[in-house]
Amino acid sequence: MIREVMLSLPFEGLWLARNSPARRVPSHGTDLLGERYAIDFIGVDHRHRTADRRDWRTFLATEPAERFFAYGRPILAPADGVVVAVHDGEIDHVGRRSQLTLVPYAMGQAARLRQGVEAIAGNYLIIALRDSGAFVALVHLRAGSIRVALGEEVTTGQPIADCGNSGNSTQPHVHVQVMDSPDLSVARGVPMAFRRFREWPRGARHLQIKESGLPGEGAVVEPLPVPEPFEAP
Repeated sequence: MIREVMLSLPFEGLWLARNSPARRVPSHGTDLLGERYAIDFIGVDHRHRTADRRDWRTFLATEPAERFFAYGRPILAPADGVVVAVHDGEIDHVGRRSQLTLVPYAMGQAARLRQGVEAIAGNYLIIALRDSGAFVALVHLRAGSIRVALGEEVTTGQPIADCGNSGNSTQPHVHVQVMDSPDLSVARGVPMAFRRFREWPRGARHLQIKESGLPGEGAVVEPLPVPEPFEAP
């Protein structure tokens, strides 16, 4: 079994953690598709809102993906490695916050799973991580936004795509998971943690600084720079 893998948060700015393994494992309620330790991040503003408005569509209908703060934000490589899988061309869906739209969408989950990996993951990238033997997947990317090619080496913090709403996604977000295989259909999830970030825990008044760890469920996080190693003169 591969040991816990350390990553950098794959974005800048403020993001809300959902389906965190800090709350439960398997985090998304299933071990399928390597999701055992996966986590979702939804872009928010300084008021921790996920979208720029609420109107009648929020409660009764679908909403344009563009009104969500996460949509189109740059996604960064969370570690050094090599791109071993790329899938693009899936459409970005409308957003769904209304129960009137969420319930029928949830009822179609089994049908989407039967359609295959792409219907669930949408547009995605998989990176073989240097030294660990593990693979990291970044999922639900914006159609046409992937900036790297199969076989390309990437470095931590490099822009590689934009956040989207493709695949099995009800509002724009990035899904991150570490696996023991680059094949999502057979992969098993691997534990992960993130280095250096600010965290505003859900319901707390004060932020915390974490040198490493997993964001709590419902926490808002912001990555911090990693200090350069000190070298004596």
